[in-house]
Amino acid sequence: MSNTAILEINGEKHEFPLIVGTENEIGIDIKTLRGVTGGVTTIDPGYKNTGSCESAITFLNGEEGVLRYRGYAIEDLAEKADFLEVAYLLIFGNLPTQEQLDKFHADIKKESVVDDDIKKILDAFPKTAHPMGVLASLTSALTAFNPSSVNVDSEDDMYNAIVKILGKFPVLVAWTMRKKQGLPLNYGSEDLGYVENILKMMFEKPNKPYEQNDILINALDKLLILHADHEQNCSTSTVRIVGSSHAGLFASLSAGISALWGPLHGGANQAVLEMLEGIKEDGGDTKKYMAKAKDKEDPFRLMGFGHRVYKNFDPRAKIIKKAADEVLGDLGVEDPVLDIAKGLAEEALSDDYFVKRKLYPNVDFYSGIIYRAMGIPVEMFTVMFALGRLPGWIAQWREMRLRKEPIGRPRQIYIGENHREFKSINER
Repeated sequence: MSNTAILEINGEKHEFPLIVGTENEIGIDIKTLRGVTGGVTTIDPGYKNTGSCESAITFLNGEEGVLRYRGYAIEDLAEKADFLEVAYLLIFGNLPTQEQLDKFHADIKKESVVDDDIKKILDAFPKTAHPMGVLASLTSALTAFNPSSVNVDSEDDMYNAIVKILGKFPVLVAWTMRKKQGLPLNYGSEDLGYVENILKMMFEKPNKPYEQNDILINALDKLLILHADHEQNCSTSTVRIVGSSHAGLFASLSAGISALWGPLHGGANQAVLEMLEGIKEDGGDTKKYMAKAKDKEDPFRLMGFGHRVYKNFDPRAKIIKKAADEVLGDLGVEDPVLDIAKGLAEEALSDDYFVKRKLYPNVDFYSGIIYRAMGIPVEMFTVMFALGRLPGWIAQWREMRLRKEPIGRPRQIYIGENHREFKSINER
């Protein structure tokens, strides 16, 4: 195979080098395009065919349903590792030894208290505020309480910033939910693991001791792992492009949260539950809505089925379906919305229309079911997504800064008016 690509414009040929990744992905390096062609650029709305960076963090093959973090299959990590191990892997490149993991967890615990003035900022939000808006604001506010910028050339500075946000972010997540529910703000326990503390902070009631549930811990641990990174998606690209201006870690993460908020990205699992609620309100007839989904003239969309990247079964959905079954079985939840969800999944997996088009239930579908069964409010679903994605965002920001990538500055093709003469206001 040739190691160059040839582009011909107006009869003139230009050669550009090919970059081949470790999984044999091929990219055309066009960083000199405008210079050698006298201003020609490419246009790729949504950047679907544009690689913004070289990255060693996550490999995704949507056609074959493959997802790997740092070379490890998502199936192995979800089964054999816990979330904190995966966070360490994503950020630092290798699975930790027991000594490294213990230190990592201990250092995170030391940083798991936030400045009390953060509560004043939280108090200023009405209960009607969407939790994602609150979380983005609180994350950005951490910058004010940690004003010194991270020296990315110092391993200690970088490490300290990482454990700081990993320690404080779950507190902000729990407080965001408890504020909306009118519950007192609390902290975790030194004696509990990372995921156990998340559940304790979210669900502990002031009038009785909190009891851990191993099935819920396992399900949340898997959900967080499955959401931890997903290559150059909208929010991750946002974190990298904001960070490319040398904005700080907390500010870059806040921007990522805002990007994740959109219903086409992190809000998808919330959209699933809102769809299920709508079906319930209309009588709960799943067959009717399956027919509507197949009708090209009907505007109804079946949320949580198929995936923008995966052209086969979402590998994360296979893993989390089992956890969803365990959670529903253990909790014995009687909920017509969850019954509708199970009915839709069963019908889609056996319906030729959906099977032929590979429109299988995706991770958003099952994560919404689990969060609802756990008692997490629907408007908190995207917040939980952000909690899982946190180590991926950190890893991507760290990689971008260590590689000293240039500031992001996309080009455009101008389609507005040509030069116009200015007229004074009395002549218009």
